[in-house]
Amino acid sequence: MSKRIFTAALTGAIHTPSMSPYLPITPKQLIDEAIAVYEAGGAVAHLHVRDPETGLPNADQDIFREIATEVRKHCDIILCTTTGGRLGEPVENRVRVVSSLKPELATLNAGSLNFALFHVANKFKEWKHDWEKEYLENTEDFIFPNTFKTLRQFLEIFNKTETKPEFEIYDVGMINNLAFAIEAGYTKKPVYLQFVMGILGGIPASPENLVFLVETARKAIGDFEFSVCVAGKTQFSICTQSLIMGGHARVGLEDNLYLDKGILAKSSAEQVTKIIRIARELGIEPASPQEARKILGLKGIDKVNF
Repeated sequence: MSKRIFTAALTGAIHTPSMSPYLPITPKQLIDEAIAVYEAGGAVAHLHVRDPETGLPNADQDIFREIATEVRKHCDIILCTTTGGRLGEPVENRVRVVSSLKPELATLNAGSLNFALFHVANKFKEWKHDWEKEYLENTEDFIFPNTFKTLRQFLEIFNKTETKPEFEIYDVGMINNLAFAIEAGYTKKPVYLQFVMGILGGIPASPENLVFLVETARKAIGDFEFSVCVAGKTQFSICTQSLIMGGHARVGLEDNLYLDKGILAKSSAEQVTKIIRIARELGIEPASPQEARKILGLKGIDKVNF
């Protein structure tokens, strides 16, 4: 396969406004980012939303709908909505976007983990908003809950709306969780895996660990597409490894605020441009949104509810 899917995670729920002036916050900024990612060659935009005034991540359904509706007017990029939400978001709020918008693709976390950001707070002395420092520090005692029950319940909604799950795999044990879900009939192969590497509490980002994840998934699941996203400075090197191994790649300001050492990325589209340039040096071309829909077996943009 010479075509690969390039995803951009536009804002996420990890970074705070004080960390970069380029982090998109408002609906207009996120709309503009999604369109710019499409123009740069990205096939998928992964979407979180935030309070437009404070930048606090949330799960506001009106903001999700506003962004999705406007982006669709301008391009056919695939919107992959989050079911992670902000850290600490009630579970029932997290999946509501799937019931509401019926997107083609949405994230589904395959297990619980200690999702830690507290160690980052010490790197900043000044904050734009009062919530930022406490939000980060509270993760010293935070478990991101994704139980077998929520896995089953979320998949019931995904199946009803014909939304393809993008299974977020933060550590190797989550592959076993997903293999169980397949065997139990909660979901069907081929599945789409996103290996999330470099989060404190999850699997470290290293070449050896990516090989381990892929090989473990081959033994436990067998029939899957995979992509890789990396928190921090090894984003481009490990994503390049994914391309070499036959996988897809996710970049974006959710995962990494930098374009190069010491150089802040002004947009996720800049990172998409860079990873596609690297891919083309390897003889790999970006899949269009329509080609990505075929690769992943998505239901099509005509069946969404926005």
